Parts: sequence; structure tokens; C-alpha cells
Amino acid sequence: MKRSEMREQAFLLTFEGLFSSGQDIDEVIELYSENVEAVSKYAKDVFVGVKGSKNELDEIINKYSKSWKAARLPKVTLAILYVALYEMKNVEDVADSIAINEAVELAKKYASSNDASYINGVLGAVSR
Repeated sequence: MKRSEMREQAFLLTFEGLFSSGQDIDEVIELYSENVEAVSKYAKDVFVGVKGSKNELDEIINKYSKSWKAARLPKVTLAILYVALYEMKNVEDVADSIAINEAVELAKKYASSNDASYINGVLGAVSR
């Protein structure tokens, strides 16, 4: 499985996790895995990492977002930002430029072009 596919799984887990805050991590992974062949270890690790550092990621978004705070963002946009920021901060073998590009591609697939521009702007500011 390609890294981009694993990243997309991490995004989908994160997105699903935003709707099921009462469920524990294993329940979210189990629910998600009912619809896919296999959930990659990378996707699980990123999802667990995002869940564990949500407050820190929210602070970063709030600091670098010029228009919207994390609590007001659409869940799709928030999940994409969480995954990209987590990778930028915690996954050593992923360059910031790759995390940003992949986040923009996810936004183009799952959100709107406005969301893709917004995500690119926030992540670019964090990277600088």
C-alpha cells in the first residue's frame, strides 16, 4: 500500500473519530475496518497520534488560521489539517512539503477548492 493511501486511511479514521468522540480508539478503528480490506499500521499510528495531540493541534490551527478557529472548521477540513500537522510535527520521514501537498490533494478529493486553498495557506504558514 502506498503512503498516500495509508495517509488517506488516517484521514478517514480521523474524520470518523470526530463524529464519535464517545468511542474509544479501538472502536473507531473497528468500525472503519468493516468497510475496508485492511487498515494500515501507519494509518492507525497517525490516528492514535492525532487523538493524543488534538489540543496541541487545535492550538496550532488557531495560531496560524487567519479566518476560522479550529472549533468552527468543517470536520473534513479539520481532519485533513490534523493529519498533515501531525505528520509535519511527528513523522520524521515525511517532509513538510509532502504533507502539505498530500493534504491539498485530500481536500480536492473530499472538500472544496476553497478548503484546499485554506489548508495550503495554514500549513504553509506553519511550515515557514
